[in-house]
Amino acid sequence: MDCELLALRGDLDAFARQIRRLVRSGESVAGPVAEIIADVGDRGDMAVREYAERFDTHGAPAPPPRVSGAELDAALDALPRELRSGLERAIENVGRVARAGIRDPQVVEFTDHRVLLREAPVRRAAVYVPGGRAPYPSTVVMGVVTARTAGVEQVVVCSPAGGGEIDPAVLAACRLCGADEIYRLGGAHGVAALALGTTTIERVDVIVGPGNLYVQEAKRQLSGLVGIDCFAGPSDLMVIADPDQAPEPIALDLLAQSEHGQGTLVLAVSTSVGLLGALAPALAGAPQTGAQCRLIEVPSNEQALALSEAIAPEHLELIGPLAEQLADRITRAGCVFVGAASATAFGDYIAGSNHTLPTNGAARFASGLSVSQFRRAFTEVRIDDGSALARLAAPIARAEGFEQHARSMEARIRDH
Repeated sequence: MDCELLALRGDLDAFARQIRRLVRSGESVAGPVAEIIADVGDRGDMAVREYAERFDTHGAPAPPPRVSGAELDAALDALPRELRSGLERAIENVGRVARAGIRDPQVVEFTDHRVLLREAPVRRAAVYVPGGRAPYPSTVVMGVVTARTAGVEQVVVCSPAGGGEIDPAVLAACRLCGADEIYRLGGAHGVAALALGTTTIERVDVIVGPGNLYVQEAKRQLSGLVGIDCFAGPSDLMVIADPDQAPEPIALDLLAQSEHGQGTLVLAVSTSVGLLGALAPALAGAPQTGAQCRLIEVPSNEQALALSEAIAPEHLELIGPLAEQLADRITRAGCVFVGAASATAFGDYIAGSNHTLPTNGAARFASGLSVSQFRRAFTEVRIDDGSALARLAAPIARAEGFEQHARSMEARIRDH
């Protein structure tokens, strides 16, 4: 993996934009994705099958899209013991963190009325699980466990079937996590089928999960019809490290994230050109995965913080006492890993934090996957005496030209 050494100079925001332009954005595939969505909307199951044979099975006949319960049971029975133990601990940890995000109803009391703030889960949600290069049973855990914890009634998993079948580890994870339906579908056509619905696939209310540019762009284009979590893929990592830190673990963290392949962005930032130079040999000798790597020298940790906030990384590691002092000031990152032992890989699998996180700089405004993506917040209003409120609000309604709004409220004025 080639890693160019850069020095932060000039306009910081322009430098951050230059770094972001190293990888493609969803706009680069917007046209083909729009065509796939329109075709699925017009032709339904027929279009989905054709795209599955084109993109998922690479010309081989596509199997029935829905995975049977017997297939799930067989996959779970064949799951290696150590893998099952790891998945079960991940399920427990992700569930504990997810439950902490459930908010109790809150009542705001006024003199003559009260407003109740409460939440309810969506009825049906889908978790997209990437395939292709590798199976991702961990993504099943992150999505299905969080949806179940949120109270979703029906949880669906969609994953591309390379060679016609979903990897057994993914199927076993679906059974362990309690997914209700599993479909052998991937790409933009799978997302479109879930969002729009077909004769055989009931549409969902929310779609979450990481994926390639086509998957994420499909989610973005369909966001007016279905809830989505965030633009989650391809991946990125920034490491801010003190000068005296050992280079080997940092290099491993960068290499680990680069395994996600094409479009991945990995950055090491330090005030020490010596540390950055020590990272270069380990990274240069790594296999080419399509990831982009940059080693960035900054004049101070304040500049490192400013650069991080401008780039808004999906994963941010702070390594060393000085870097770790920045943690409380971070406002733009998908997940922050503080301390030399806190490798991003722990968050990908077992720590309990969710690994479905905003990428491509979306951490400026978006959050990682949590129960909130599966729950609707709404209010309930109970007014005992609307007299005072009507007298105050009716002039506002008339100022906006809504006479009937004003009269509707004034009809509730009581004669005291």
